[in-house]
Amino acid sequence: MASVHESLYFNPMLTNGVVHANVFGVRDWVTPHKMALLVLLSELGRAGPQLGLLERRRLNRLLLPLLQGPDMALSRLRKAIEECCPHLAGSVHIRLKLMAEGELKDMEQFFDDLSDSFSGTEPEVHKTSVVGLFLRHMILAYNKLSFSQVYKLYTALQQYFQKDEKKDGADENEMELTNPEELDGKMEKEELDGPLREEEIACSGPLSQKQAEYFLSQQASLLKNDETKALAPASLQKELNNLLKFNPDFAEAHYLSYLNSLRVQDVFSSTHSLLHYFDRLILTGAESKSNGDEGYGRSLRYAALNLAALHCRFGHYQQAELALQEAIRIAQESNDHVCLQHCLSWLYILEQKIFDSCVLLEHSVNKSLHFGLPYLASLGIQSLVQQRAFAGKAANKLMDALKDSDLLHWKHSLSELIDISIAQKTAIWRLYGRSTMALQQAQTLLSMNSLEAVNVGVQQNNTESFAVVLCHLAELHAEQGYFAAASEILKHLKERFPPNSQHAQLWMLFDQKIQFERAMNDGRYHVADSLVAGITALNSIEGVYRKAIVLKAQNQMSEAHKLLQKLLIHCQKIKNTEMVIRVLLCMAELYWRSSCHTIALPVLLQALALAREYSLQYLASETVLNLAFSQLILGIPEQALNILHMAIEPVLAHGAVLDKGCAMFLVAKCQVASAASYTPQKKIKALESAILNLNEAKTYFAKVDCKEQLRDVLYFQARLFHTLGRTQERNKCAMLFRQLHQELPAHGVPLINAFK
Repeated sequence: MASVHESLYFNPMLTNGVVHANVFGVRDWVTPHKMALLVLLSELGRAGPQLGLLERRRLNRLLLPLLQGPDMALSRLRKAIEECCPHLAGSVHIRLKLMAEGELKDMEQFFDDLSDSFSGTEPEVHKTSVVGLFLRHMILAYNKLSFSQVYKLYTALQQYFQKDEKKDGADENEMELTNPEELDGKMEKEELDGPLREEEIACSGPLSQKQAEYFLSQQASLLKNDETKALAPASLQKELNNLLKFNPDFAEAHYLSYLNSLRVQDVFSSTHSLLHYFDRLILTGAESKSNGDEGYGRSLRYAALNLAALHCRFGHYQQAELALQEAIRIAQESNDHVCLQHCLSWLYILEQKIFDSCVLLEHSVNKSLHFGLPYLASLGIQSLVQQRAFAGKAANKLMDALKDSDLLHWKHSLSELIDISIAQKTAIWRLYGRSTMALQQAQTLLSMNSLEAVNVGVQQNNTESFAVVLCHLAELHAEQGYFAAASEILKHLKERFPPNSQHAQLWMLFDQKIQFERAMNDGRYHVADSLVAGITALNSIEGVYRKAIVLKAQNQMSEAHKLLQKLLIHCQKIKNTEMVIRVLLCMAELYWRSSCHTIALPVLLQALALAREYSLQYLASETVLNLAFSQLILGIPEQALNILHMAIEPVLAHGAVLDKGCAMFLVAKCQVASAASYTPQKKIKALESAILNLNEAKTYFAKVDCKEQLRDVLYFQARLFHTLGRTQERNKCAMLFRQLHQELPAHGVPLINAFK
């Protein structure tokens, strides 16, 4: 189930995806790239009436990222302009060429002419517009340059243009040796509007204030919403180090470094960057300027709070508790109720590691609502729902509580929490065994893909909520035998969440589990055994459980029983009720295979009591099917048939294809066993009904390629056809049985071997 407390990390940089950065001591300056932009703006003003509406729109959309972004090569800038307006790109190139190959006075004259853009009753550019502010900044920056600096700028412009000319010459030579169609294909693949790449950011000097703000804003937003489009951790850290080399007191760069270190689970670097962020925040006086005398104390208490969150994330609960106590003490001294509510939320998380208590959480929700903190209140409600779902509360009450939190989300436009809420509902329905409802919720979230666009044009769809929902969707498809569809979903997950991303472990676990189930269905136990190590690395409890299943399938009963006993004690200790029930069902099957049928009954009754107590309907139905199988083995098939009618409906409605097949196979077995005491005419009808049920079971088993169960069904059908005197059908089933029997390991085919 999705963790709903990931968003409790205090992030002072992000407010609706915008970084509030102050780069002290770094100002705007004129560079050759910015001069090329000035030429573009000048030519755009001249060619205004001649440009079509579509070309003007494209250029307007292109201008903002060019003005805000870092410097780029002239060749890339020309390609970007050519895509919007080829004629204008030629004019810009000619103007730059005349300036670069001319004299210094040509550049001087160019800057003198820029001021004319603001003159007249209807100026070409308004002073307060984005373009107007950029022009004014560049004119002021140029006017402040000394003569030697002006000469250096002119020399840099010449080098900037000559580098582009040399590249064009090299491209022409390459074109003579390259197929033109291949070259066009390469050019089409270049993404001019995509997120910044490492080579685009690297420049000869430091970024200006606006460039640094734009870079940090874009990368922070991408890390939050679409990590795959952000720079790689090593590349991003390299650029941040360059920023900090020119301005070590750039606090927000330290915070982005902290977020980047969290991506790769680097405890030392993340702690180091976080402490540096708050140190620089205090030293530069940024907090004091915005918060008066309280700024210093505010930085200290939020530093302690973030440090507690960091330790909690890495499992250092003792250190987290100490840091949290420090944050609470400072917040109480300053009477900061907002900080105290954040502390209370994290205190609940730490206390949850020791014992289950709803008191802190309920108090946190009430206080958050009182102080007008809907984000914290909603997270508290969802955590409360999650806890009560594990405690076995009724689904209708949980959905009512989530409905109340949804009202908060829509009222305050908390789109991220809407996604978390839907993912939570998907996980709850899966826990209760209602796969149809889970599928509906998953589709709802996926259809909300474009709910909110963030600043850099990336949709907010690469969050943990989407990873959870897509993983459940893949598992649901695999359970219904749609393995190709499940593979496509997992392939999409791998592209959206690469192995080095923070949510990749979710799909890795589901991928391993699906492969494990397929290998077990196909009878390839050695392959399933090799997958256990991967599952254990991602989830130790699941890994031990799967290892026991493999041992059971390989008839190593004593080893499997020892593992299950240890796992049962551990799961009871940590109150993992769902796994406790699954372990009990597995142990009951071990007792059947060891001919200890009477010992299996109390184990199954214990599992049934737990499933009903915790409202786990599907597990309860599965337990009833196992009880029916026990009654069949003990010689009371009529009673087994009676309780089967009570449990089979939820299995057929919400169950996996394999479970449906096993249920129908069990019904057929009970019908045949009950028919022994019937009259001849009634017996024939019962056997024909059993054959129909076996056909249905065969369809289900074939869908998931479960050859061992198919072999058992064919053997059973052949016996029934022989009893009814239907020789042709019997021979067909016998032939198919023989083919499967030669494929699979020969360990005998008893008439009644196990429920699954």
